[in-house]
Amino acid sequence: MGTRVVLYSKDEALARSCREVLAEIFGKEWTLVMGVPGQDFSNDDVCIWDFVDGEILLPRNLNAVKLRKHFFLLHRQSLAAFQELVGDSDLNVLLKPVTRATLRAFLGETGQNGRNNGSTPRALGSVRAERDDMLQFLIQANLRLQEFDQERTNFLARSIHDFEAPLTAITGYCGLLLEEELGPLLPEQCDILERMQRSAARLSRIASAMFQLTVAQNIERTLNLEEADMRDCVEQALHEMAVFFDRKQLVVTVDVAPPFDGLAFDKMKIEEALVNLLDNACKFTPPRGRIEINGYPFFWDRRTSQASPLDPAVDRRVKQMRSPNSFRVDIHDSGPGIPPAHADRIFEEYTSCSGGQDRSGTGLGLAICRMILHQHQGRIWAESSSEGAKFSLVIPFRQHGSEAARLRFAEK
Repeated sequence: MGTRVVLYSKDEALARSCREVLAEIFGKEWTLVMGVPGQDFSNDDVCIWDFVDGEILLPRNLNAVKLRKHFFLLHRQSLAAFQELVGDSDLNVLLKPVTRATLRAFLGETGQNGRNNGSTPRALGSVRAERDDMLQFLIQANLRLQEFDQERTNFLARSIHDFEAPLTAITGYCGLLLEEELGPLLPEQCDILERMQRSAARLSRIASAMFQLTVAQNIERTLNLEEADMRDCVEQALHEMAVFFDRKQLVVTVDVAPPFDGLAFDKMKIEEALVNLLDNACKFTPPRGRIEINGYPFFWDRRTSQASPLDPAVDRRVKQMRSPNSFRVDIHDSGPGIPPAHADRIFEEYTSCSGGQDRSGTGLGLAICRMILHQHQGRIWAESSSEGAKFSLVIPFRQHGSEAARLRFAEK
């Protein structure tokens, strides 16, 4: 059966994050149950209680939850009210918005403790008193660290917000010059100004995405979904990266399938994700290296892809000829590979992997890509081979277009 997690919450986004994190940690050996107030739970269960002002979800017997397997989620401004209500501070408290990294750290540690429960009762009892004393201090230290992290996050969010005004001004001034309101321009000058304008617009998009990464992780953003041609997004991303490819004399090949009915996405956001992936590929590809971009319909098995990267050896387009339910884009470069242990971590924000061939940089570009694909209910992952690194993303088809996509795929 594996790890069993009971989530007492009505937040669908939180439930989805829990499922994804559990799949990453435990593979298929986990179960997530949506609990209701008053429901009994086993002492072996990992319980997550969502504390919401005006609609508080709490267990009936607070004495039973003084365990490291129970976590309470609440906003910082609700902390005082929560502590007054429970009358005890020795509880595991996670401050909202709860990031995937935080969930992974706590659920992973809890699951590891659960796998170590095969020890004898006598052995467990001999260390329980010492563990409880240490746990009390750790809980308080963890809560303070979360508070400091939120203060840092708020400061960073305000700083990013201040970037928007000068970036908007730069874009506007470039547009004014390009319209030749202040006099005629040479073709070379227009080309430079257009590059400046695109770079300023890209910085503005990055600042906006960084703001979402730092502040609005628990807010579902509205996407401007429209049926579009992925080839247009790839072409625009290549246009923005052309000057960097030329400097390194890279060979870029593109093979993207024509539009498919049912494929809808936010063009601006997908373009941003592609630019970030191409920027990463360009950075680590040696001079005169190659970058290959492929796009095609794909059968995405959500049940297995959440647990581990999709295995190209069992590509269902060939093995089972299942109907495609998504569109996949692969960006393969001839740069250094990615250590398997870092394949998932490079998508975490503000993290980087040690070593001279660090693929993640500051972690923001790839973290932004993952956020964009998460908003589209899709997925992004990285693979490595002796020929280089490959980053892949999938965007699911809309339901009403799946049949048309299947027929078109069958004709090929």
